Amino acid sequence: MFDIKAIGLVLDQMEKERNIPREKIIEAIGSALAVAYKKEHGRRSQNIRANFDINSGKAEYFQVKTIVDDSNILTDEEVEEIRAAREEGLDTENMYEGKIRFNDDAHIKLSDATRIKKDSKEGDELVFSLEHKDDFSRIAAQTAKQVIMQKIREAEKVNLVDEYGGKVGDIVQGTVDRVDRGMVFVDLGKVTGVMPYDEQIKNERFTQGEKIKAYLVDVDDAGRGVFLRLSRSHPEFLAKLFELEVPELKSGTVEVKSIAREAGNRSKIAVWCQDPNLDPVGSLVGQGGSRVSAVMKELRGEKIDIIEYSEDIASFIERALSPAEVLGVDIEDDNKIAHAVVAEDQQSLAIGKGGQNVRLAAKLTGYRIDIKAVPADNTDDESL
Repeated sequence: MFDIKAIGLVLDQMEKERNIPREKIIEAIGSALAVAYKKEHGRRSQNIRANFDINSGKAEYFQVKTIVDDSNILTDEEVEEIRAAREEGLDTENMYEGKIRFNDDAHIKLSDATRIKKDSKEGDELVFSLEHKDDFSRIAAQTAKQVIMQKIREAEKVNLVDEYGGKVGDIVQGTVDRVDRGMVFVDLGKVTGVMPYDEQIKNERFTQGEKIKAYLVDVDDAGRGVFLRLSRSHPEFLAKLFELEVPELKSGTVEVKSIAREAGNRSKIAVWCQDPNLDPVGSLVGQGGSRVSAVMKELRGEKIDIIEYSEDIASFIERALSPAEVLGVDIEDDNKIAHAVVAEDQQSLAIGKGGQNVRLAAKLTGYRIDIKAVPADNTDDESL
């Protein structure tokens, strides 16, 4: 007999604090009791189940047997042939394919099952009551406890995957728990997110207890726990930060078409709006630059070029090369190459320090961009 009051308190606590349904805990208790019963009073090959009644605190135990067709059971001679073949190192995988070795603890013949239940079919299960037991050894009880904890962890894992799986691609906020070997561990409340070194902004440093925003890249439940991969260098992190500041982005009135980012240094973001009366660039800049300034502050001063997208690729490339003034662009669509012409005094601006400006423009537009400079006195040439 179990302490019903104590179990009820545990169930309430699990529901409130860990969001685990009562049914899952009761199911875990049943699984644990079945394991303890089998360890103490059963046999290894038995399939034992237990039903736990939360109202009475009592458990019922059952042995489950799978129905197999008599013709699909290996004979003693066939079992011996397989054993001999294995000893000779032969492949026995396809020997007597479809047949099984009968185990009285786990199986029941169809011919016998139909005497118990007339409509029995191969593959069905028959359940047999077992003698009730309350006395379990310390080892069996410890095993049962381990099963319950495992089931609880599995239920928590499912809950976390359900909760955070829907947040992939969004910004999450937490507190820096620790920094270890270049990885930042972020306390998100119910789970810890991990930001690897390659997902961090270069030269950005965090201290324990510091509040942090990050982009949720992935939720991985392949291991023992749930692994949340976070990023602050991801291009979409920039878009999501703007979404927090710009209602027009949140509503879909203004759309982000592409992003090119060298995290911590400089980014270019192309935006578009179907409404000709609305300035998409101005929407992101905000009054007095308030919106873009808020994003730059979160990114510790990362420079951001906001560009209006154009379906005309030449115009788009011209804008992407800003702040340089472009005289003209010649497009090779087949090779996705653009030849941009600028005045000599604009060449260094178009290329940027270390080639950054033209490199970001290429990423933003999807075209390789070659910069050609012409003397200032040739800028009025009609061929341009």
